[in-house]
Amino acid sequence: MNFKKLTIPELKEKDINNEELVRFYLDTIEGEDSEWQSFLTVFKEEALEKASSAEEEMVLPIAIKDNILIKNKKTTAGSQILKNYVAPYNATVISRLEKAGAIFLGKTNMDEFAMGSSTENSSFQITRNPVDKERVPGGSSGGSAAAVASGEALASLGSDTGGSVRQPASFCGIVGFKPSYGAVSRYGLISFGSSLDQIGPLTKTVSGTQYIFNIIKGIDEKDLTTRKIKENKWTDIEWKNLTIGIPKEYFQKEVNEKIRKKIKEVIKKAAQAGAKIKEISLPNTKNGLPAYYIIAPSEASSNLARYDGIRYGERSAAKYLKDIYEKTRDKHLGDEVKRRIMIGTHALSSGYYDAYYKKAQKVRQLIKNEFKKAFQEVDVLFTPTTPHLPFKIGENLKPLQMYLSDLLTVPASLAGLPALSVPVGKVENLPVGLQVIGPDLSDNLVLEVGKKVEKIL
Repeated sequence: MNFKKLTIPELKEKDINNEELVRFYLDTIEGEDSEWQSFLTVFKEEALEKASSAEEEMVLPIAIKDNILIKNKKTTAGSQILKNYVAPYNATVISRLEKAGAIFLGKTNMDEFAMGSSTENSSFQITRNPVDKERVPGGSSGGSAAAVASGEALASLGSDTGGSVRQPASFCGIVGFKPSYGAVSRYGLISFGSSLDQIGPLTKTVSGTQYIFNIIKGIDEKDLTTRKIKENKWTDIEWKNLTIGIPKEYFQKEVNEKIRKKIKEVIKKAAQAGAKIKEISLPNTKNGLPAYYIIAPSEASSNLARYDGIRYGERSAAKYLKDIYEKTRDKHLGDEVKRRIMIGTHALSSGYYDAYYKKAQKVRQLIKNEFKKAFQEVDVLFTPTTPHLPFKIGENLKPLQMYLSDLLTVPASLAGLPALSVPVGKVENLPVGLQVIGPDLSDNLVLEVGKKVEKIL
């Protein structure tokens, strides 16, 4: 049986042999991943052993982004400085998935330390988009998205700091979800921006995403930022009871005209199904990207200080301590990571803190306030997920061009809101994603609306 297009809802309905299912994905990876380069490591023997001995009626073959720790498995975060690092413990999401019958197929490629929007910043390999192998799959969870889109995995986990689950989901034509900040434990996730990072699922359907989210969500005593989301009281919600906000700032000229047209077609279908449509304004949207690229690098410069050649990771030999630090970081960290560390260190330095970091945090609060005010008038927001279509490998190597990929995903990240990318068709034969953004902790509402969107397409 060909399981490439199998979805989680279909798996739940069918009587499928666990070992046959897992073997299919492992064989597909072995035979086809040289074309896509989604995986950095594959757990073939262990996955087959677990599948053959599984007591569960249904197992979940899933790929994991290589910045999420699996005990006794190599975890590189796409960086040479961690190329031989073996995780000493499980991330909370891994423990919860294992308990629910997940079988891990392997670890997926990513932009180094999750810093990038194309997976071209991985220090190991460049992942290709299964829709068009000349194009990027997005980033930083590009390997996770490509693994699902190519049929090499039933589902995957990624991490989203400024759009790193939603943007690759949009580029690869699948579903990607960034939960509310704190809805999913970050324990065992290699940190990039601690006030922004969230682990989220990538699947073929919103129902599949919801299934995985329900497994990994919840309070964790090992992560004191975790919070309880609102219960699912929206299961039977109808279009006629929904008011959808359309923020005009997300449809400006910076967004590809054909993408705007495609998203407006979906909005029209929602209106025809009975939803109320209301145009709103979020004036500080334009300030989201510059604020993010101060806050995230500042947090990264602090988080990445631990990779110094002393505590763990790779080390370059030198006589003096200062030289060990410099040589280790110069040799083993990539250009984009160095760039963001320098930006963040400068923004936090004496004399510049107030001008940059403090001001960016004030902008962040303004963005939060604008969203909060908007959700007093509307239930959810509909926007494009990305401002442009998947670009060709090597086409957007200038940092500022690359940063613009995050234009429409960053505001929800700064505000800590749940945001979902749902595939809504193609433009120029390339996928387009609709972004659904909801109020804080309304993750279930966002997912239910996402399921409704799938039905009207």
